[in-house]
Amino acid sequence: MHLLVVNAGSSTLKLRVLDDDDATLARHDLEWPPDAPFPAAALGELPAVDAVAHRVVHGGDYFRTATWIDAAVRARLEELTALAPLHQPRALAAVDAVERALPGVRAAACFDTAFHATLPPEAATYALPRDWRERYGVRRYGFHGLSHAYAARAAGDARCVVTCHLGAGASLCAVLDGRSVDTTMGFTPLEGLVMATRSGSVDPGLLLWLQQHEGLSVDEMAETLEHESGLLGLAGTADMRELLARDDPDAELAVSVYVHRLRAAIAAMVAALGGLDALVFTGGVGERAARVRELACAGLQHLGVGTPGSQVRVLTVRAREDLEIARQARALLSGRRSSRSSRAS
Repeated sequence: MHLLVVNAGSSTLKLRVLDDDDATLARHDLEWPPDAPFPAAALGELPAVDAVAHRVVHGGDYFRTATWIDAAVRARLEELTALAPLHQPRALAAVDAVERALPGVRAAACFDTAFHATLPPEAATYALPRDWRERYGVRRYGFHGLSHAYAARAAGDARCVVTCHLGAGASLCAVLDGRSVDTTMGFTPLEGLVMATRSGSVDPGLLLWLQQHEGLSVDEMAETLEHESGLLGLAGTADMRELLARDDPDAELAVSVYVHRLRAAIAAMVAALGGLDALVFTGGVGERAARVRELACAGLQHLGVGTPGSQVRVLTVRAREDLEIARQARALLSGRRSSRSSRAS
C-alpha cells in the first residue's frame, strides 16, 4: 500500500509517499507562502497512492484520535480555525486540493493535539472560573503531539520519558507508559518554552499592564509575542546556530535564558512523571545543537542525567512526524483505533 502524507505548515508544504515498510518512495519539500495557491502541480509528480493522511494541528475536544475526513469532519475542523488561525486554514486548503486531485482516495486527519487528550484534569485545567472553562472551552490542549508520540516510542520500553521537541516552535511532553500526562504548551502554542520568535510563558499581569498603561492593542501584542519575541527579541536572530557561534552579551543572554527555561521545564515534566528513564531530544535544535543538549543536561544531574552509573538514557531522535502520521493512518485502514498508549509500531 502506498500512502501520501501531507504536512501543511504556515509557509511550507511537505509531501511524502511511503510504502508499508515506511520507505520513502517520493518526497517534495515546497515553499507555500500564505497568499499563494496550493501547489497542486506537485501532486501530479507523485506515484499513485491508496490513501492520504493529513497533519492537522488542532482537533479540539472533538477529535482525540485519527479519523477519516468526510463533510461533517471537515466542517468541525473549520470550526476550530479560531484556535489555530495560522495552521488550520492551511490544512483545510490542502485537504480540499488533494481531494480534487485524487478523487475517490480516502483521506485521514491526524492531529497534533490528539496525543495530549490523555492529560489528567490537573494538567489540562487552568485555574479560571468554571463559567470561562465551560463557555469558552478554555483548557490546555498541547501541541507537537505527532512528534512527541514518535520520539517517545524511540525510547523503547522506558516507562518515564520526557520528550523535547526543540525547533522554531518548542515544547516538552511527559510520557508515562506511552501516554501524555503533561506538556508545556497550553491553549495556544505560545505557552511554555522560549522559542525562535515566540515568547513562551509570560506573566499575564505584564500583558495587562502593557495594555492598560502603554496602550498596546491586541494586534500589537499578538504580533510581538508571536513573531518578534523569543530568541529574535533577545538577540536579533531566531537562528540558534548563529547565537551559538557568537560571543556577544546579547547572544549569551539569549542562550542562557533559553537553557534556563528548558532545564526548569524538563524538571517539571519529571515531577509529573515521578521519575525519569529517558530524555529524548528531537526537532531542528534538539537534533543538531549539541551544545544546547549539553547545557540542558549539565543542570539536571540531580535527576540522574549524565551522572556516572545512572540508568537515565539521553537520546537524540530525528523528527519523523510523517512516520507517526502514517502509523495512525494504517491503524484506521486496518480497522484498528489509533492507540495513543502503544509503545511500538
